[in-house]
Amino acid sequence: MKLHIDYYCNDVLHTIDNDTSRNITSLDDNLGLLFEEDERHIRLKLYPEKEIRIENISLEYPYEFKADDRIFFNGYQGWSHSHEDGIYTKKAGFNSLPFFKRIMLKKFYLDRYGDYDFAEYPNRPGYNHSWSYIYIRRGENYHLLGSLNEDLAFTRFVYELKKSSLTIIPDLKGYVTSRSFVAIDLCVLEGSEDEVFDGWFRLMGIEKPKASPLRGYTSWYNHYQDINENSIAKDLRGIDCLPVRTDVFQIDDGWEKKIGDWLSADEAKFPEGLRPIVDRIHEKDMLAGLWLAPFSAEKDSLIYREHPDWIIKDKNGEDYCCGCNWSNFYGLDIYNEEVREYLRKVFDTVFSEWGFDLVKLDFLYCACVLNRPDRPRGQIMADGMKFLRDLCKDKLILGCGVPLASAFGRVDYCRVGCDVSLEYDDVFYMRRAHPERTSTKHCTINTVFRRQLDGRAFLNDPDVFILRDENVKMSEKQKEDLAVINGLFGSVLFMSDDASQYDEKKMELYRKIGTLKGKARSVDFINNEAIIIYDDEGTEKEIRITK
Repeated sequence: MKLHIDYYCNDVLHTIDNDTSRNITSLDDNLGLLFEEDERHIRLKLYPEKEIRIENISLEYPYEFKADDRIFFNGYQGWSHSHEDGIYTKKAGFNSLPFFKRIMLKKFYLDRYGDYDFAEYPNRPGYNHSWSYIYIRRGENYHLLGSLNEDLAFTRFVYELKKSSLTIIPDLKGYVTSRSFVAIDLCVLEGSEDEVFDGWFRLMGIEKPKASPLRGYTSWYNHYQDINENSIAKDLRGIDCLPVRTDVFQIDDGWEKKIGDWLSADEAKFPEGLRPIVDRIHEKDMLAGLWLAPFSAEKDSLIYREHPDWIIKDKNGEDYCCGCNWSNFYGLDIYNEEVREYLRKVFDTVFSEWGFDLVKLDFLYCACVLNRPDRPRGQIMADGMKFLRDLCKDKLILGCGVPLASAFGRVDYCRVGCDVSLEYDDVFYMRRAHPERTSTKHCTINTVFRRQLDGRAFLNDPDVFILRDENVKMSEKQKEDLAVINGLFGSVLFMSDDASQYDEKKMELYRKIGTLKGKARSVDFINNEAIIIYDDEGTEKEIRITK
């Protein structure tokens, strides 16, 4: 393996290049280094003698790839496209688009949802990258490299076919410290799918989640933000028509006046507030769920206007926009004590005054959009997730829009894909322009290829399935495939329909979805297609999804 480190000390650039052997110690005038490796573990610890600023750390891990290898690439956050691919894969970023399109993307901040500002996208065959873990699969044999601790820095695995290697890069650029720290800490495991993933989570010390699978309803994919007391009451009545128990009824985005202003509901939509609705949900013996984006504030919110010092700033002191949703939105500085006190008040209101049992916490990546000199992205996100867990105590958390490793063991449920779309792959002009866009196609692929996290890191939320006919452009086959894949690989089975409109066929499909878990016989990826074979009441069936 080849180790490369660039760092600054007293504004002078220093470089370490080392062909590592096992268990070596190296020292220059400013930096001590301990590298340890055996067949199952790789660890690099640095010991600064003075204050240093990291520019780059990389470790080249040699691997002889074969033509039929399948490689899994984990996207930066929950919405990011994640899939197996062949050895000639390539990762196309915004820099491969025509110039005028790149200008539009910058205008609408579409590059802020993922890793486009801090990962390379050379757009050539045989080059791709993965975050936190990666595996190479040969038939049923898995070779897994998994980070054992992402609480300081996220780990990027860069695949380069021409080098016959994986390059391991911790996200530490700009990190200033005089203290010792572990830069790379990985396990290297080989075996069956269950053997390597069970082994990885055992080495991380993450216990299996204690939460139970959920069936439920969310208001988002039928009404979006156009909800009110009457529409929620109507859909709550529709739940009575379903053939199996509903565990949770979730009120999604649209209940608040503006993103960031969470202490009261929109009086025009909910004149009596949310507590009466929660009481009605509880009367039906269901958990009440509420959507929030706790680390975000939109430009039109009172929080944004009245507390400019709460907003994350870039290196020029300007507010750093996190995306174009709503009136454009911004991340809150989670280390600002006033922000923390505000969020304590928000969650106390949601749980103690309004009576909710579950919160869906969305757009969480906003907390760590920028590295800080004293805290890399990984530490910021880990601190944010620990803070949310502390605020919620024993209440249920459904995480969404978060770098997944930061959520391991800290949320009960977690979204593993982007939002589904009402047409199979969103409108044509968004398919290349916005990798974290709404897309049923990408969402199902993520559900299939992040399936190993379910029951180990948290319980997987594959997002909703949609069975209704109204205001949906998916075909009946596409809707059924989405529902079946959710049933096969998900532990959160949510819909967003008025169930009173279901006919007998839809009712039967709704019932069947909950019986499919564990019935996937095989999953493969051949010629850019995911192929799932499953058992449907004694009959072998197949679903194919083109990447």
